[in-house]
Amino acid sequence: MRIVPRHLIDSERDTDHPLVEPRDAATLILLDRTDGPPRVLMGRRHAGNAFMPNKFVFPGGLMDAVDGTMPASTPLDPAVELLLLRETQNRGSEFPRALALAAIRETFEETGIAIGAPPPVSGEIPRGSWAEFARAGLYPDLAALHLVARAITPPGFPHRFDARFFCVDVKKPTQLDGYEPSGITELSDMRWVAITEALRLDIPVITGLVLRELEERIASDGDAITPVAFFRMVDGEFKRDLLRL
Repeated sequence: MRIVPRHLIDSERDTDHPLVEPRDAATLILLDRTDGPPRVLMGRRHAGNAFMPNKFVFPGGLMDAVDGTMPASTPLDPAVELLLLRETQNRGSEFPRALALAAIRETFEETGIAIGAPPPVSGEIPRGSWAEFARAGLYPDLAALHLVARAITPPGFPHRFDARFFCVDVKKPTQLDGYEPSGITELSDMRWVAITEALRLDIPVITGLVLRELEERIASDGDAITPVAFFRMVDGEFKRDLLRL
């Protein structure tokens, strides 16, 4: 277990909100390794956001109740499923799948990019964003997702999340024609940037920590069974632990 320097975390905390409970969330890092240094897709949070305004982040957000009902073209890797259930209580077997689907949906809502595959599957498609996703003839490709990190926002923030950071390798992302992300919850100024460049953007502390984890995973050619970093408060310190199979 490794302690994250206290001054990094305290610089973002707001001690007026000590009792906020974390909510389940999912983030998706789109990674492009087709040409030159690895690049990731990042966007700027709206200035009106109560949480981390104007910061550059990966696409992501809260899990919706309907996410777990969306048919998928491929299943989630069993190793990823097990890692998502580590250090998690009172969650059923469908919880990991719902988290992965939330990451794909949020990415689609914020960028218009659909991480999917064309084979037809059975099952009812939920209304809203998922219906738009399926309009491209695609269904979520869960097998493409790897788990890079998990982080629970420390106490002292007005909003707290138990966030799982997934990653997917993309070559030519499928972007739905005519789809226009909009609204205060969506990202702007979307850009593909090398990881070294991303670390120089105005990013939250945890985003920087996850980018470092991604760098290490790429360097070691990590796979689904690679131990996953878990950032959380333990005994008053923000620490990096590992989730293992």
